[in-house]
Amino acid sequence: MEKKTFVTLEKLKEIDKTYPTPYHLYDEKGIRENALRLRDAFSWNKGFKEYFAVKATPNPFILNILKECGCGVDCSSMTELMMSDKLGFHGDDIMFSSNDTPAEEFVYAKKLDAQINLDDISHIDFIEKQAGGIPEKICCRYNPGGTFKISTTIMDNPGEAKYGFTHDQLIEGYKRLKDMGVKKFGLHSFLASNTVSNEYYPTLAKILFETAVEVKEKTGVEISFINLSGGVGIPYTPDQEPNDIYIIAEGVKKAFEEILIPAGLGDVAIYTELGRYMLGPYGCLVTKAIHQKHTHKDYVGLDACAVNLMRPAMYGAYHHITVMGKEDMPHDHKYDITGSLCENNDKFAIDRMLPEIDTGDFIVIHDTGAHGFAMGYNYNGKLKSAELLLKENGEVQMIRRAETPADYFATFDFCDILK
Repeated sequence: MEKKTFVTLEKLKEIDKTYPTPYHLYDEKGIRENALRLRDAFSWNKGFKEYFAVKATPNPFILNILKECGCGVDCSSMTELMMSDKLGFHGDDIMFSSNDTPAEEFVYAKKLDAQINLDDISHIDFIEKQAGGIPEKICCRYNPGGTFKISTTIMDNPGEAKYGFTHDQLIEGYKRLKDMGVKKFGLHSFLASNTVSNEYYPTLAKILFETAVEVKEKTGVEISFINLSGGVGIPYTPDQEPNDIYIIAEGVKKAFEEILIPAGLGDVAIYTELGRYMLGPYGCLVTKAIHQKHTHKDYVGLDACAVNLMRPAMYGAYHHITVMGKEDMPHDHKYDITGSLCENNDKFAIDRMLPEIDTGDFIVIHDTGAHGFAMGYNYNGKLKSAELLLKENGEVQMIRRAETPADYFATFDFCDILK
């Protein structure tokens, strides 16, 4: 499968007159179409709601687009809750899923009437004590342990994950929460990351649906919503086939009809907490080639570095690269594509076959719409880049300015140091 950019070279040249590289660029049209496609696929479930994982792309302009498409937000920190509150997400529009959570964050989530997703059985007593009582709606995160398989393929190892209740803790937890006056209960789990398989959600749904039935039988608690969390991934490499959200939703529906409806749980709402699937393909890092180096290998240095996109350096992750204007030229040059950090792993690609690159060429690094800008940092005193939105009408809007040295120094007080 050929990976194409959502922006043209001509458009990048136009943008360059106002906004210098590097920057993250997002495709409003693609974001909206994908959000509406997800909602349509799960329209068979009357309570369905997508809670976008704010940590993936914490930008208020992006969150507002998703809000207009009917999405809620999944928050994991105080600042994500604060951002969501400012944008008008309240009550059941917010899912608060965190771990090792400070007391003040539970207090604030309760103040917003958010749906709090408990990560551990000890958090029941913690939140009752620290937040002035248990909220009337609570979700519990389940970790069945062991390995998670689809067919014969091991997808991940939940037994090594720090998140969630064990099976026995889950049963005990629901009993206690019911006795403490909770009125609305949810069930949540996340068992594998970035799956490119239409089987993941249906397989996870079957596990959670069966667990919900068991919870009802053993505790009398009727689960109001089941949160399938994230994990539906995107094809980073050109050879991967993208997930088909309609096939996925149909698989979840089949499990729903086979397991929940016969158990009298046909009113359960299905929630999702997608991040990468919602935004990943609809963002890219736009950068330029600024140096050529020919030593033991051929290197092309960019004006971006791992500060702008750390996934390749941190995980060895593949991100497709397009040399703009040279898409149809032979990919007959082998390059390491590097940034300027004083770290040898600051490489966007290693031994990547690409067209011949000239200094000044626009380079587009694909699929950075989720966990791209969000994971940025300031190592080496590097500054985070701007975020731009390519609007549906073709205009470009800056939705976050680039950092300046003043931002970097803002947390220091040189007057105190130099006294």
